[in-house]
Amino acid sequence: MQKVYLDNAATTQVRSEVIERMQEALAVHYGNPSSTHSFGRSAKTAVEQARKTIAKTLNAQPSEIIFTSGGTEADNMILRCAVRDLGVQTIITTRIEHHAVLHTVEELEKEYGTQVWYVELDADGNPNLQHLEQLLKKDDSKKLVSLMHVNNEIGNITDIAAVAELCKEHNALFHSDTVQSIGHYPWDVQEIPIDFMTAAAHKFHGPKGIGFAFIRKNSGLKPLIVGGAQERGFRAGTEPFHNIVGLEEAFIKAYEHLEEETKTVKELKRYFIEKVQQEIPDAVFNGLSGDMEKSTYTLVNVRLPFDAQKALMLLFHLDMKGIACSKGSACQSGSDQGSHVLSQLLEGEELEKPSLRFSFSMYNTKEELDYTVQVLKEFAAS
Repeated sequence: MQKVYLDNAATTQVRSEVIERMQEALAVHYGNPSSTHSFGRSAKTAVEQARKTIAKTLNAQPSEIIFTSGGTEADNMILRCAVRDLGVQTIITTRIEHHAVLHTVEELEKEYGTQVWYVELDADGNPNLQHLEQLLKKDDSKKLVSLMHVNNEIGNITDIAAVAELCKEHNALFHSDTVQSIGHYPWDVQEIPIDFMTAAAHKFHGPKGIGFAFIRKNSGLKPLIVGGAQERGFRAGTEPFHNIVGLEEAFIKAYEHLEEETKTVKELKRYFIEKVQQEIPDAVFNGLSGDMEKSTYTLVNVRLPFDAQKALMLLFHLDMKGIACSKGSACQSGSDQGSHVLSQLLEGEELEKPSLRFSFSMYNTKEELDYTVQVLKEFAAS
């Protein structure tokens, strides 16, 4: 049976160079980075080099990069500490953020009485920046805006630069979940006055269980996890050295090959859209995912013309045919609940039809896409 992996927005295949680097770290550089002997010093040097590598690419300072277990921890840490340490009284976000943000702000609302305001969306799922400005002007409370750069389900790209300028103009802090963006788009934190960003290595061909937060210098945030002086005193716990060097290697390779790999994956997405339109003409692309200019090049979210009864068997059928994709985000696929993102954009019969996210990487081929569309076409005809 052919095996086709089209769930790269959930996680990606680890690069062979990353695996080699991690194997060396596990076998040779096993000292604790906090130890003062030579074993520890060599590990510490590599951790700090990884921090410098990331900082240089983002045009940040090394002290502004804090290693975490991934994007979810980084989002939680930033939002919680902003309320606890910086006196943030109001968080402005949207209802289509990742649950790492949405569930955190809901908890902060309960625990601290934090005001949570939601920016209106346009018909395509983009935040309405005029409404954002109205909310920023609404009262004098200390505010933090949290808007993701690339939506993990529909691929819409938020105008981060415009949001950052609005926040700066109204003296609000700005946090962005950039988990679907880091490793796929260039970043310069000096050009864009963003306060906080998050990343996860497994979204750009690195290992799971490691990511980082960008926290602007002199932010005033204090540690969420205490117990040691690791991560410049900001996050206690022995650094997972093998994961950190794996993250660094994946990050280096992502930006070394960014232009060519972006071109490759863009062509795959364009090809997939064309094939779906040819073979299943009643299919609809949700949000802006079918627009090559206004959505990320890494994914599409397609609504298929099947009734609710038939839709129940679709993911199972694809899996039986060796095709991996997602119903909404991977975080939601084990749940009976529908997509919280699509529920904000669709209604009635549109929501009852199956919507699938197909996400691509440099390891995919056009032949795999041909096979996938053929399987969908045959299922439609069955």
